[in-house]
Amino acid sequence: MMGRTIFIDPGRCIGCQACVSACRECDSHRGKSMIHLDYTDPGMSVASLPTVCMHCEDPVAPCAEVCPADAILVTADGVVQQADTTRCIGCANCVNACPFGVPKIDLQAKLQMKCNLCYDRTAYGLAPMCATVCPTGALFYGTLEELQAERPGVQVADSFAFGDVMVSTGVAMVVPADKVQWPVPGGLPVVEINGVDVR
Repeated sequence: MMGRTIFIDPGRCIGCQACVSACRECDSHRGKSMIHLDYTDPGMSVASLPTVCMHCEDPVAPCAEVCPADAILVTADGVVQQADTTRCIGCANCVNACPFGVPKIDLQAKLQMKCNLCYDRTAYGLAPMCATVCPTGALFYGTLEELQAERPGVQVADSFAFGDVMVSTGVAMVVPADKVQWPVPGGLPVVEINGVDVR
């Protein structure tokens, strides 16, 4: 498994948007947030989930694999970088290839933007901005051992199934111990198409 990384604990997220605001403060982002806060059932529940880049390892970052301009680089320690502004052509291949829906296209700049694990900080041992401000620990930066020492009995997943395709990631998701199902199913289950139950 991974070394120091982000662990996402959805059960702790309160939707406060502190992570979004902190990410927006990074100089390299020019006032744009690279983290998305998703509301899982809008209008029915306050449940929310921070969405950061999962830094796919196997297969090697689908976003980087489909980039025709080789604008998305992966560092030696597995961090999938945001698109190089001098190479990105804004084609959105990366947006369509990402199984987690992370990259976004800035239409004005014609540039892909996404979380790069605050590489300007994490390369020097500092935690990403989002994890430093999260009041509940829904975004935890550290090792698996540190996480388990703080939260005994916690289970994490870094492999996700999208149909027949398995994706292993450098960022992990905390999974309730009594709900562990391996591999963790990725995406949302399709249960109805045009009003017809397809389960």
